[in-house]
Amino acid sequence: MVLEGNPDVGSPRTSDLQHPGSQGSCILSCPGEEALAGEEPIKYGELIVLGYNGCLASGDKGRRRSRLALSRRPHANGVKPDVMHHISTPLVSKIGRSTENMIDFVVTDTSPGGGATEGPSAQSTISRYACRILCDRRPPYTARIYAAGFDASSNIFLGERAAKWRTPDGLMDGLTTNGVLVMHPAGGFSEDSAPGVWREISVCGNVYTLRDSRSAQQRGKLVENESNVLQDGSLIDLCGATLLWRTPAGLLRAPTLKQLEAQRQEANAARPQCPVGLSTLAFPSPARGRTAPDKQQPWVYVRCGHVHGYHGWGCRREQGPQERECPLCRLVGPYVPLWLGQEAGLCLDPGPPSHAFAPCGHVCSEKTARYWAQTPLPHGTHAFHAACPFCGAWLTGELGCVRLIFQGPLD
Repeated sequence: MVLEGNPDVGSPRTSDLQHPGSQGSCILSCPGEEALAGEEPIKYGELIVLGYNGCLASGDKGRRRSRLALSRRPHANGVKPDVMHHISTPLVSKIGRSTENMIDFVVTDTSPGGGATEGPSAQSTISRYACRILCDRRPPYTARIYAAGFDASSNIFLGERAAKWRTPDGLMDGLTTNGVLVMHPAGGFSEDSAPGVWREISVCGNVYTLRDSRSAQQRGKLVENESNVLQDGSLIDLCGATLLWRTPAGLLRAPTLKQLEAQRQEANAARPQCPVGLSTLAFPSPARGRTAPDKQQPWVYVRCGHVHGYHGWGCRREQGPQERECPLCRLVGPYVPLWLGQEAGLCLDPGPPSHAFAPCGHVCSEKTARYWAQTPLPHGTHAFHAACPFCGAWLTGELGCVRLIFQGPLD
């Protein structure tokens, strides 16, 4: 089935999120008048891919990056449905190429075990053209999300296994094979936020309850009192990668990179010490990247939160390869290095770095840690797991995070 859009009719087209392996992509667009010459660019918002902590390991380059700012284009480029065709042998060789000009953002599958895979995945589950985002060119610059994306010929192609149907007004609607899921947080993305309910978005932007599994043929129930309008903190799951939508107003409340660096320096200036080795601990500079921990790296027992320097004793291998016994409270659990969260857009507030996710050891404010620890992220065909937003590791333990207990200098 093809939904063919007329580029001369209606709203402008958007930008495409695309997976380079399976050729999955998304579209972002903006309807309305053209921008005036010399006019300052207007930013609609930013998309942040969970699991990269501020930058791809190989660096953010071109359309492949961990964070994308959506700004108003010089010329509107949206489309809307015009002509429908049913075809039996679509020319798949002409669609789904990551080099096509309409694609703005390329995403790859994020590993749930911690970190992210940056190359094409042989088992990628992201749809060929994953989704599109349409942004109004006039205030308040509302952004709406839709499943599937247009190719270079302004056509939408849905696979044979994708659910599709005719709407009461005679148009065709459908879902991508593995679906585009959206969750809007209750209370916005702020200190008082709480996770919302996951929904599925159709090609026409309608909202449905979740299918029994991601690729089930039967769609969920239509949710008439909810919309596809993105809010600050909305999560978008493409079945392989999850993105966070931040509005300009929301980003003003988030900490800046300068604030995060000031917090790191303040924490180091307090000269925390290992309570056993009595060595001074210090968080490394973000410029080092996540390489091997250095000698001053803080380590934590994630069950109790006691912070130490690295040591090689206290192993309890009979309980697991990474299990250690804390010398202060005798609790046994994972013993991992601490890493500061560097993606400021994932933080709910500019609070001090007081909590760490378990078991990965990424550090952020208490409210940020508690929010993400209670936010279930889709995984696989029908499972949900809370995960660290900085690396994608599944969270463990009763709370998923722990308050850090530092010992100050003896002098």
